[in-house]
Amino acid sequence: MFKNKTILITGGTGSLGTALSKYLLTQDTKKIIIFSRGWLAQKNLRDVLGNPSNFRWFIGDIRDRDRLNRALRGVDILLHAAAIKCIDACNYNPSEAMLTNVVGAQNAIDAAIEQKVNKCLFISTDKAVNAINTYGKTKALAESLWINANKYSADDRIKFSVCRYGNVVGSAGSVVPVFLKLIEQGTTELPITDERMTRFWFPMQSAIDFVCDSLGKMQGGEIFIPRIPSIRIVDLAKAFDMPYKIVGIREGEKLHEELEPGYDSGSNPHFLTVEQIKQTIGAIS
Repeated sequence: MFKNKTILITGGTGSLGTALSKYLLTQDTKKIIIFSRGWLAQKNLRDVLGNPSNFRWFIGDIRDRDRLNRALRGVDILLHAAAIKCIDACNYNPSEAMLTNVVGAQNAIDAAIEQKVNKCLFISTDKAVNAINTYGKTKALAESLWINANKYSADDRIKFSVCRYGNVVGSAGSVVPVFLKLIEQGTTELPITDERMTRFWFPMQSAIDFVCDSLGKMQGGEIFIPRIPSIRIVDLAKAFDMPYKIVGIREGEKLHEELEPGYDSGSNPHFLTVEQIKQTIGAIS
């Protein structure tokens, strides 16, 4: 699938972009383009990867359609992962969330059509389903734009699809790194928002496999959704062998996330045990 292909990853220095970069380094690709705003993050990733000769480093913002248009020249596959993902930041700065998550998605669509990119996969989130916060609402709108782009392009050779999944275990800003940092700082209790709270549990390798599987299957217009297990947040605290305190649900936070209507993390029949959670934490900490 990747042999002799040129792939561009927006948000390429984020958690998923970094993991995808490491994976693509093992594939027989022609070129991999990392598109992101942070020059220091790009330098750090370049150092981690060993400055491979088939990587290109584009500093740019997805709000800048012209920069995207230039970066996408000759690209075969677009993986659109760039977004403002923090619920609190999006709620406090809704106009900025719109510019990055919605206008940025439309810019990527326009540039991909102009440059005739064959496969365009948008990385979405469970928070787009029955969205109650700004982040989820912007991602839901971006999903609609992305799927509709198949009609907008009027070219069967250009395909747009979405893969939607929950928080990736160990990704930046997610609960496991937050708990690990608190423990390192000497906390005696882990903060739990609500004892009923559940979340989907998606290890990074599963995310990479899911993205690649979606790319292989896409025909244009699909929203790919994985079947993944859930955890109870209180079980996560138990997996750290730590007591916890209830701090209350934040604005815009759900008790149970949803991957599609009727399929939420609280009604999921597949819950991991504390021991299974421990095994995953041990693999990333």
